[in-house]
Amino acid sequence: MLYSSQKPANLEALKSAFNAKYPSITMDFVRGTDTEINPRIETEKKTGKGIADVHMLTDAGWIEKAAESGAYSSTLLGPDLDAPAYDPAKSVINDRFFLSSAAVFALGWNSKAVPGGLTTPQDVLKPEYQGKIGIVNPSGIASYVDLYRYYAKTYGEDYWKQLAALKPRIYPSALGVAQALTSGEVVVSPSVQPLVTEVKAGAPVDWKLPPDPWGTPWYSQVVRVAPHPNAAQVLANFMVTTGGQAALNSGYAAALPDIPGAVARARDISSPETANLTPEKVEQYSQDWQKLFQR
Repeated sequence: MLYSSQKPANLEALKSAFNAKYPSITMDFVRGTDTEINPRIETEKKTGKGIADVHMLTDAGWIEKAAESGAYSSTLLGPDLDAPAYDPAKSVINDRFFLSSAAVFALGWNSKAVPGGLTTPQDVLKPEYQGKIGIVNPSGIASYVDLYRYYAKTYGEDYWKQLAALKPRIYPSALGVAQALTSGEVVVSPSVQPLVTEVKAGAPVDWKLPPDPWGTPWYSQVVRVAPHPNAAQVLANFMVTTGGQAALNSGYAAALPDIPGAVARARDISSPETANLTPEKVEQYSQDWQKLFQR
């Protein structure tokens, strides 16, 4: 059982590839945000009743503390985690957390409504897009708080204030934004995961990486109280093989080079500044965001 915040389409692809490679092991997944899944991992550890075997997340502060304590993880054993192409010195933390991919956020638009597309996040700040902009609610989610801070730093400290004045529609995840762009509920977004799956399926959307894109890495762990510890190690190892990376990373940054469908190399994505993503600072930013966007 894999817990992950990745897109369901990518997780389904990983499941199919893994089950084809290892037909004697049945893989499944639970998809949710870090704020939904991390507490489940903590509860399973506390009770000793594990459900997850592998846990994949982006919360840099949680990863850092858990890798240091070793409380939630088993030592990684897979041979492909030591492969030169994977570069374990830069991709594995304390023999417990391994880089599996990275989310890189792009500009997104409905190609019927905005046939000319977008070039920079500032292109979203137009009166004609009032009420038709899709954004993610960052409340309680460290990676999204980091995204919002990065945009303010890169595109102007008043960027979000200007965008808030256009009364954007707010969604709980980037997946929700992508679905809203596809349906036409919104027509533009300054920050959505590359719409590779949607474009491939023929949806009326398109995307482009901005000049200075933001991203956040996913790290994964084999859970200490995993009910299937040996199978968990097999899955963890498979996730960093060429086959596993190709299945997992359409539209994402991959942990291996030259993966078809990947938009970048995960280790080239700057890691979030964990000092600014403590639970207290994330909570404070979340409150400030709510005052700006939900007043």
